[in-house]
Amino acid sequence: MRVILLGSPGSGKGTQAKLLSQRQKLVHVGTGDILREAVRMKTAAGRQAEPFVKSGLLVPDSLVNELIADRFRRDDRPECFVMDGYPRTVAQASAFDQVLRQQFLGLDSVILLMVDDEKVVTRLSGRWVCPICKTPYHLVSNPPKKAGFCDKGCGPLIQRDDDREETVRERLRVYHENTEALIAHYRSHGLLHEVPGEGGIEEIYSKIADVLNHQAGRSC
Repeated sequence: MRVILLGSPGSGKGTQAKLLSQRQKLVHVGTGDILREAVRMKTAAGRQAEPFVKSGLLVPDSLVNELIADRFRRDDRPECFVMDGYPRTVAQASAFDQVLRQQFLGLDSVILLMVDDEKVVTRLSGRWVCPICKTPYHLVSNPPKKAGFCDKGCGPLIQRDDDREETVRERLRVYHENTEALIAHYRSHGLLHEVPGEGGIEEIYSKIADVLNHQAGRSC
């Protein structure tokens, strides 16, 4: 099975990708991990990507495409995989299509996790963390006993820049701007399947698995 997971920031695609990797025996290909590895190893592409990664900006298509292509051209390339965080744009999708053709690999399914934007804002902007012990909290699902303070007595909680409401809304704006055409691209190829991304983790996974079960045996 060769799968791409699409979804807005906070849609839970990272969690679902890990479950698919574990339960369906798929290699989890996360662009974040690939970028961090390239930066850590100080490869040529890693040095170019580092300023974007550190500032939280999107890495240019050409650079991300190069990193992904390198991963799939290696001797240990994944035969069965779930893509998490790539492609993000039609340009990236076209480049990835070309890489897969070169490696004689085909996609089976593109899963789009559907989550309302306001639910995403609540999910992400409600996250706070203790800067000392790193314990995470959420104002709705896992609030601290005393508002604004760590339960372990470390002191005040902080909110990461990425989780501030204005940042979340900007990330969503960029996501929709880039993804509208990407969704149309995969829909036109008959690969796109929309799955509700709200509810329990296992409930969402079950819906994804139902889609993939209909694709079983197509390529790997």
